[in-house]
Amino acid sequence: MRVRLVTIPLLALLVVFESAVLSRMPLLHGTADVVLLFIIAWSLQERVQTAWPENLAGGMMMGFISAYNVLIPLLAYLAVGALARYARRRVWQLTIVMMFALTFIGTLLLHSLAAATRIVGGTPLPLGEAFRVVTLPALVLNLLLAAPVYALVRDLADWLLPEEVEI
Repeated sequence: MRVRLVTIPLLALLVVFESAVLSRMPLLHGTADVVLLFIIAWSLQERVQTAWPENLAGGMMMGFISAYNVLIPLLAYLAVGALARYARRRVWQLTIVMMFALTFIGTLLLHSLAAATRIVGGTPLPLGEAFRVVTLPALVLNLLLAAPVYALVRDLADWLLPEEVEI
């Protein structure tokens, strides 16, 4: 319970930071997604028993404040969080490598879902230009921030969930 009292408000602060600060610093038209990075990093932590509340809260908060359909961030964050939990169980020794791989997959998944809903909604969207001007810059920014976010979230997990020492 103590963990949720820290992580959910922290996610809310990250949502505000992303919408107020990071959205004003685009690379071409792509922006970093620190909520996605937090969700991936939190889901990869060994001591975290379940990351579903954080995944759900982050997806809902981003869905409500973003220009996407409400379900797009929710579905993307839940899918990437589930993939991270699965990967942590299978490839537990290379979590930083998994952080980069899941950042790549998560960014592409989020942008693909957003593009698909725009196309289905009837918006003419040149996919090549959207990929080059929005998705690739966002991917570069996310990959640049992946290692620092992972290190901070690992320290947060160590602080909130200390190792139990047997006496």
